[in-house]
Amino acid sequence: MTPVETEALLLSLRVAVWSVALSLPLGLLTAWVLARLRFPGKFLLDGLVHLPLIVPPVVIGYLLLVGFGRQGWIGGWLFDTFGLSLAFSWRGAAVAAAVMSFPLMVRAIRLSLEAVDPRLEDAARTLGASPRWVFFTVTLPLIVPGLITGTILAFARSLGEFGATITFVSNIPGETRTLPLALYTLVQTPDGEAAALRLVVISVVLALGALILSEVLARRVRASEGA
Repeated sequence: MTPVETEALLLSLRVAVWSVALSLPLGLLTAWVLARLRFPGKFLLDGLVHLPLIVPPVVIGYLLLVGFGRQGWIGGWLFDTFGLSLAFSWRGAAVAAAVMSFPLMVRAIRLSLEAVDPRLEDAARTLGASPRWVFFTVTLPLIVPGLITGTILAFARSLGEFGATITFVSNIPGETRTLPLALYTLVQTPDGEAAALRLVVISVVLALGALILSEVLARRVRASEGA
């Protein structure tokens, strides 16, 4: 691998890790709300959560640019208050990846929550446990396989994010050029086929490795719970 390709790989891993770190707390909360609560507008919230799976990624990237760009109502406030600019930076790439992978994470965690027998939580409450204590000592251990699956799926999806990223943060070498963007650049470069093929192989290996790891960890957790 050339230094440019290595740089793209390391940047992709950095973006994917931060995207998961950003989305996991909110993903867990959102999954719990959708799985446990009934309220007006629940279908709307569910639709908004899954919107990145339906609309073209470029649409999400444009909305991020409008909202989190230097002139956006959130991006302008972040820049004026903290001097933080998301557009055209690796931080923005992490945000774009987090938004695009969010539905996969929420879906996996929500399915695990819905599979938990509510009677177990009710039994803990009758013994005097607070709702917070019930969640951390009963619910959370039971949904660990779903958490693992959702986290790794989000990580793998973040590695492959392209449309929202290039729209929101552009294709800047060393700053926002992740693996998919580097591959896109090489495909359009004369004599870039060999380098592009290397990046394709790396991307496939990373994605398959993440999925296999997710399955292995989930099975081990289920086996330990059964024991």
